Amino acid sequence: MAKQLQAIRGMNDILPGESAHWQALETTIRSLLTGYGYQEIRLPIAEKTELFARSIGEVTDIVEKEMYTFDDRNGESLTLRPEGTAGCVRACLEHGLLHNQTQRLWYAGPMFRYEKPQKGRYRQFHQVGAEAYGMAGPDIDAELICLTARLWRQLGLDAVTLQINSLGSSTARAAYRERLVAYFSARQDELDEDSQRRLHSNPLRILDTKNPAMRAVVAGAPLLLEHLDPESAAHFAGLRALLDSAGVAYEVNPRLVRGLDYYSQTVFEWVTDTLGAQGTICAGGRYDGLIEQLGGQRTPGVGFAMGMERLVAMLAARGTTGADQAPDAYLILVGEAAQQQGLALAEQLRDQLPGLRLRMHCGGGGFKAQFRRADHSGARFALILGEDEVRSGSIALKPLREVQGEQRSLPQNQLAAHLRALLDA
Repeated sequence: MAKQLQAIRGMNDILPGESAHWQALETTIRSLLTGYGYQEIRLPIAEKTELFARSIGEVTDIVEKEMYTFDDRNGESLTLRPEGTAGCVRACLEHGLLHNQTQRLWYAGPMFRYEKPQKGRYRQFHQVGAEAYGMAGPDIDAELICLTARLWRQLGLDAVTLQINSLGSSTARAAYRERLVAYFSARQDELDEDSQRRLHSNPLRILDTKNPAMRAVVAGAPLLLEHLDPESAAHFAGLRALLDSAGVAYEVNPRLVRGLDYYSQTVFEWVTDTLGAQGTICAGGRYDGLIEQLGGQRTPGVGFAMGMERLVAMLAARGTTGADQAPDAYLILVGEAAQQQGLALAEQLRDQLPGLRLRMHCGGGGFKAQFRRADHSGARFALILGEDEVRSGSIALKPLREVQGEQRSLPQNQLAAHLRALLDA
């Protein structure tokens, strides 16, 4: 017997019993984003590797260790997207969406990073992201944060905390970088291998280390918030004032730097302690220099991305159910004449009752076996069409979830109206 194939490690199937959670979550997020004026953009899964090297930064874990990169048949280096912002910017530049206009966009889909699979973090994972272009003030930063805060309220997720910080301008970060290099150089023997490698190429990444042994040395590092340029300090103060006015609680985390090089000024994360060590469920910030870096005119940009697997895990842990996928009715067909008539009857019902969840029995079998399947499906009603019903033009309707429900017979031409009344009751 041939060996049974299995999914690639860290790339998981989402089974029918789980997909209801996903559908309910996606519907809520889509409705919320649309309500805030964000329009959907659909992006390719693969992009030129250069796009991510130029945007994310070559000295980052993502580019150095985690990207799925390959050469196509023409020898061009391609990469499965590890995040969505770079591709969104590329699409906006390519199609002229940023010239003398503002944009509010959102996207959803799978992303790919080769990292150690763990709860809520996989090698193929799914994100919903939102990006806003052409608006330089802290008001749009605050709007995105308020949008995500509203999402948690709609989902009933209260075990989340907002952390914010400012990375300042590129000039302020350059000056801060020198102070950081001097600080860590004097303590080089306390740095792990990754931090020593990044000391002169990208020292801010040291602040983002997940190594517990590095906590003490990182805690003593100078704070970027104390070295902000005046414009960035005013922007951050404006953001805080807007969040205070909107009643959005937050913590200032001066060590929050994010793992992507394109961020500047505002950065934020929504974190939870319900998922173990990997506690970030949504993160984002401002990236005013990225569009120019990728060949466009300097344009303000800000956005966020949220991990769908982590949100689904949180909803499942608190017992939140997904959308009900059980059929409203299950059509049982007994006998050859009923099987021949059943499909036409089912289609007529679907025409007359748009949105009706009707499952027609297929595959044959006797009445008892079909009835067991109807009950197992979770349907509210069984519709029974046998030889007698075909001859008389009637159909039997039996409630399956009501204790006092009794089977009744009615003309087929009255079934749609009767079902509508029962389902609306």
